[in-house]
Amino acid sequence: MASEISERPALSERPALAGTADNGLKIVVVGGFGVGKTTMVRSVSEIRPLNTEETMTKAGEAVDDLDGVRTKTATTVAFDFGRITLDARNVLYLFGAPGQERFWFLWDRLFAGTLGAVVLVDTRRLADSWYAIDRLEHHGTPFVVACNDFGGPPHTEAQVREALDLPAEVPLVRCDARSRESSKTVLITLVEHLARLQKAPELIP
Repeated sequence: MASEISERPALSERPALAGTADNGLKIVVVGGFGVGKTTMVRSVSEIRPLNTEETMTKAGEAVDDLDGVRTKTATTVAFDFGRITLDARNVLYLFGAPGQERFWFLWDRLFAGTLGAVVLVDTRRLADSWYAIDRLEHHGTPFVVACNDFGGPPHTEAQVREALDLPAEVPLVRCDARSRESSKTVLITLVEHLARLQKAPELIP
């Protein structure tokens, strides 16, 4: 399955999408406010992504923590949705969850039927990722952690794992959510992780 993602032809070379698929596989992208979830879904989706971004207003400044994301002008208020065709029978559906605390009540519903998840983090604001990891562990949902590159101070893998209290068996990768190739690598890492867990279910937290 990993190779199917990596070898998928460019958008301009693909025929029109089939209306249905035998198997719809669901993956959720979660993380703190402004870590790049919408950007990742947009960069890797083969369709024009459905998103629920709204312009941020002065009123929201009193509700949302804008520390580190002062230049952000829009925010997701429900979820993002994208699609990747794996083959004639299998389609991967991507759901990007909203990052603000006031929308966290939506997360548990988004997790229903999820194959696995990507926790996208900004290493300048690692604490913003704790809730996402906690909820995934609560649901028993397998996940990988991807550090999005915002040009902040470098952190070693050991430092990030310690800050997030991340088990050794959970993959940790670096990425640029703006890059389609980089985002595909994150998804391939998740698929490979899910395959390992299927062979050794005792590794699931």
